[in-house]
Amino acid sequence: MNHGTTESSGATDVFDTGSVFGAPCWVSLTSRDLDATQEFYGAVLGWRFRRARLGEHFRTALADGIPVAGIAAMAAVGQLAAAWTPYFAVTDADEAASRTRERGGTVAVGPISFPPGRAALLADRDGAAFGVWQGKLVTEWEAWRRAAPTFITLHTRDAFDAAIFYGEILEWASGRPGCCEVEYAEEEVLLRSRDTIVARIESGSVEEPPDPSVRAHWQVHFTVKDVESCARASERHGGSVLQEGEDEAVLRDPDGAQFTVTSHRAD
Repeated sequence: MNHGTTESSGATDVFDTGSVFGAPCWVSLTSRDLDATQEFYGAVLGWRFRRARLGEHFRTALADGIPVAGIAAMAAVGQLAAAWTPYFAVTDADEAASRTRERGGTVAVGPISFPPGRAALLADRDGAAFGVWQGKLVTEWEAWRRAAPTFITLHTRDAFDAAIFYGEILEWASGRPGCCEVEYAEEEVLLRSRDTIVARIESGSVEEPPDPSVRAHWQVHFTVKDVESCARASERHGGSVLQEGEDEAVLRDPDGAQFTVTSHRAD
């Protein structure tokens, strides 16, 4: 692999994880029924789908023609619970898995080869699931990044402790050329890649001690034009609305996977 570069293929650049290491590079959903999942997200978010290059048990969701997310049948990923999971770009998936174990996290699946790359499903010390991906990124990935159809937020007990954990795993603020930078704000940690906010870590007010009742998890957000219409479509198609405001709603699909729709961009 030629880390840190892109390969030119006609009018399309093929990016690999070495060029954006440490940054979120994809989001994926585990599904009990691919057909039912496509019907739900097509109705709620207006997505279309195509077969992914990973095989028949995988689909790529498209928003206005831009790849926005992956969907994997549970049979292909070890019967995991239905959930949205962010994946971070790494130059070595095996090394990232080893670092996770060494720092008190968990390796749930892998690392295993999924041509054209290598992946692992991990969890941090507080149980929040995340993935790492080593290899080429999805075709039109740079369009995905520019359009920012998704962003992610970690809800956890201690944002600053979590930032240290992920920083050591994913080489944030490591001084390596191209690494992600970390900004410590009053009540959250911001992750920047190429000066763009690509993730947030939140744990509440800094004056309060870490809350042991918080179930740590990564929340995937999708930018939409009409939050209310998405919420109503979710209800009509077997999902539910957990929280709803004027500019944002937390939804749950029929399999139980939770996600957020928002009219705001990450930055």
